[in-house]
Amino acid sequence: MKKDHTAYLLARLPIALSMFGHGLVRIPKLSKFSEGMVNNFSSKNALPVWLVQPFSLVLPFAELIVGLLLFIGLFTRLSIIGGSVVILALIFGSAMLEEWNSIFSQMFYGAYFAVLFYFIHLN
Repeated sequence: MKKDHTAYLLARLPIALSMFGHGLVRIPKLSKFSEGMVNNFSSKNALPVWLVQPFSLVLPFAELIVGLLLFIGLFTRLSIIGGSVVILALIFGSAMLEEWNSIFSQMFYGAYFAVLFYFIHLN
């Protein structure tokens, strides 16, 4: 394996494990996680329940799948795009809640995905 390819692998794995871990810890407590997200958005009248609830139920699985696929290097391009879509949705939600500190870390994830996408040829 060339040095460039190894560097790409080493860049891909941390975000893969982060996304995988986010999903993994939320799935066993899915109903509690979903309820918390719905209550958070409802209490601030940020987004309607009919939008937040399905998203909160799908989010942990999306994170888990994106993370797993990135980790094993399967469908990497699609996984990066999927991860970017997840992050865009999270940024939108955080903006609706006015959680500006959360947006900073989410923007880091977005930039990280963009860099991985740019260098996909090294996968």
